[in-house]
Amino acid sequence: MDLESTKSSSEVWALIVGVGRDLNLPFVDFVTADNYEDWKRTLFVRTSYDSSWLNDLNADPDVVKWSYFRTHVIHHLTPLATGVEFIDDYMHIPEARYEVLKEAARRGMRAGFSIPLRTHAPPQASMITFSGDHTKREMRRIIQTHGWVLNSVAMMGFQRYMTHFSAEFVDRNRISEKQRELLEMIGAGLQDKVIAERLGVTVSAVRQRMNNILAKTGLANRADLAALAMSVGLVPDPLSRSNASDPVILVEMGVAPQGKGRFRRRDPRDH
Repeated sequence: MDLESTKSSSEVWALIVGVGRDLNLPFVDFVTADNYEDWKRTLFVRTSYDSSWLNDLNADPDVVKWSYFRTHVIHHLTPLATGVEFIDDYMHIPEARYEVLKEAARRGMRAGFSIPLRTHAPPQASMITFSGDHTKREMRRIIQTHGWVLNSVAMMGFQRYMTHFSAEFVDRNRISEKQRELLEMIGAGLQDKVIAERLGVTVSAVRQRMNNILAKTGLANRADLAALAMSVGLVPDPLSRSNASDPVILVEMGVAPQGKGRFRRRDPRDH
């Protein structure tokens, strides 16, 4: 319920880290990549601790190649026990990667629990890991006792975090109020002439402002701007709009293709 009432990604992160600390897993990592099928670049990394010591180590291709994210998360959705304590349960890794795990253990991250996560618009893979200074036996006990809690917190927190993270795009990229207003009109499907009339400017000025937003955001065209307006919440998702005058529930039964099986439309007011 606390997650539901958050107003920013930072608030969500504080709640996730708080759960980790309550369970004696104070080291929390949150990694998201921009494409889970062909991992090319990291969208963001967030940690509850100073992780600067990893910078030089991650410059080694072997270290990055054999990360849990590369070898497990982009291929599987099952949670994974991680850390040097579980090295015998995992596939063979090169010495360089083993040294990273040993260094993490020296810094209090001997064992952890990693939860793979997904979002599909656009396709992204993520992972939240809770770690602490525990033996394999201790970590297994934590997973057995609190694994469902950690899994639920990661999944729910991830969804809420990404909702805020998308909405915060405007602030992160310093989109002005005038540019925000233009984005909203583009997202609503208004053409340049109509936008110009509403703003009291020329069509040329509208197009110049549009080009400025494209340059600032790195997007390619008007369709991208319309999609951006919806993703950051400036305009509603058309598939999520409710129509109070027609409260109909579609009930489908069986495993036939959608629309081919037995189904009926039911008004929820009927009893």
